[in-house]
Amino acid sequence: MPTTRSNAQFRLSDLTHPLVAGLISVIVNYGGTFILVFQAAAVAGLSPELTASWVWSVSIGVGVTGLILSWATREPVITAWSTPAAAFLVTALATTPYAEAVGAYMISAAAFVVLGLSGYFERVIRLIPPGVAAGLLAGILLQFGIGAFGGLSVDPLLAGLLIVTYILLKRFTARYAVVGILVLGMAFLLLQGRVDLSELSLEFAAPVLTVPAFSFNALLSVALPLFLITLTGQYMPGMLVLRNDGFRTSANPIVTVTGLGSLLMAPFGSHAFNIAAITAAICTGREAHENPSRRWIAGIAAGSFYILVGIFGVTLAAVFMAFPATFISTLAGLALLGTIGGSLAGAMADIKTREASLITFLAAAANITMLGIGGAFWGLLIGLGAYAVLNVQRSSLIGRRPGPGSESAIEKGAAK
Repeated sequence: MPTTRSNAQFRLSDLTHPLVAGLISVIVNYGGTFILVFQAAAVAGLSPELTASWVWSVSIGVGVTGLILSWATREPVITAWSTPAAAFLVTALATTPYAEAVGAYMISAAAFVVLGLSGYFERVIRLIPPGVAAGLLAGILLQFGIGAFGGLSVDPLLAGLLIVTYILLKRFTARYAVVGILVLGMAFLLLQGRVDLSELSLEFAAPVLTVPAFSFNALLSVALPLFLITLTGQYMPGMLVLRNDGFRTSANPIVTVTGLGSLLMAPFGSHAFNIAAITAAICTGREAHENPSRRWIAGIAAGSFYILVGIFGVTLAAVFMAFPATFISTLAGLALLGTIGGSLAGAMADIKTREASLITFLAAAANITMLGIGGAFWGLLIGLGAYAVLNVQRSSLIGRRPGPGSESAIEKGAAK
């Protein structure tokens, strides 16, 4: 009997942490960035029915693709809508007819399918040095770690409660630290009446088909920027999140499946979905489970929660968005502390690449935005440039300035 109870507890533990990690990633996504979708819908002048269809299509699409990929790979492949693309659409939809925008969504999605089938994206990912990749991830996530403590100046009681609870739980029962702050935080908000669920009524969302229109103007002004922004701002850092936590699934099927899903859901309003980056880190690190082989359950959980939200459309999305911004930012930052620390350690581990990794970290943390392209791309570009230059200099110096009693690379070659 004791053995049976022990095994039962083990199975429950295996499920609890990945389930909570998946739930937190969904809450952070809806509570943190989904407002951009509603803003873009308002700019486009969409009806409530078309807006609800957008919520349905992107939520169902993200959930189904995340479920498929996590189940097939047995790795936590977390998918999400393209946040930088949604921010871009807030301005782009002001001058682009909605039907043409839908046509542009389909062209962009088709391009991702072709990219995934070609296999070129995976080859690019493999060329990025581990230290640079770790520095990039740490830089991207840094603002979320800072945000966890920045909430103290806005809502000191709520943020302070979460931070103190997290530290205490880390000291006495580290495995339940993230679970604890989620439960305590939500209970605290409900007791204070800051999240009102009394008038919540679950209504099924109904997809609305929009017949796409295609134009050269929408191709250049929407489809092309949408493709580039999603590629550099989501797919690239998203794959590096997986690599940083030791998962080796090829990028090709991920790009193909999410691209195909985006293509199918575009006529119902979905602008683009892809592998997640920031919210994925909540599910791929040790906070989700000590055993990496169990973390794929977080991908299943996240996908299931997305589908649940999609079924009820705007209703559940609005609930998550009703959480105070301080709760979302503090919860996300504390849940990502382990990943940030691990990434910094990985970036600084190799003394030969430490400076290039540090440059990558700082450039990514600066969140540079130029030519409509976000900080992840520029941080990676600057980091790779620094890595190439510093390595060339180091190799050159080794060849030209051998130490006392040592042979230069040229002399060794001649000796052979």
